[in-house]
Amino acid sequence: MAHLYGMINIPTAIWIDEAGRIVRPARIEPVSNLFQAFTGLDCEPHLAALRRWVRTGELELTDDEVRAGQLPPTPEEQLARAEFALAWHLWQQGEARAAEPHFARAGELAPHDWTIRRGSMPLRGLDPMGEDFLAIYRAWEAAGRPDYQKLAAQRRGAKLGSPPPR
Repeated sequence: MAHLYGMINIPTAIWIDEAGRIVRPARIEPVSNLFQAFTGLDCEPHLAALRRWVRTGELELTDDEVRAGQLPPTPEEQLARAEFALAWHLWQQGEARAAEPHFARAGELAPHDWTIRRGSMPLRGLDPMGEDFLAIYRAWEAAGRPDYQKLAAQRRGAKLGSPPPR
């Protein structure tokens, strides 16, 4: 599911209507404020918008804004997914040592894809809640906390031949 909808972080919300149409692209959206002190994210604006959509049908984005906000994978991210799939297969076959370089390569190719990087940590004997995770988190922060909207804007800028926004 994560790869189908381009989910690269947790928690991610994507809104899909009854016709199967994406009406709000993937975004980092917590459903509670349990980790607000850590993430700095407040769940209430998202939940209020979701309630409005359910109750009234009101959407905050136009179809063009939804398309612009989607994050199709780059060739490197597609290769990362293939590396991850190979690593997962090897790991399931009891070949953890053979899987490791593929898990590592997947993370290198898609450094902002938490579903790949953090998702592989327990399989690799790394702590997804401890210092191993914090190293990934610090690198993400140092990169400007690239979320769906920032990455989509960067890619749109690159497609238009202009420099990515800051």
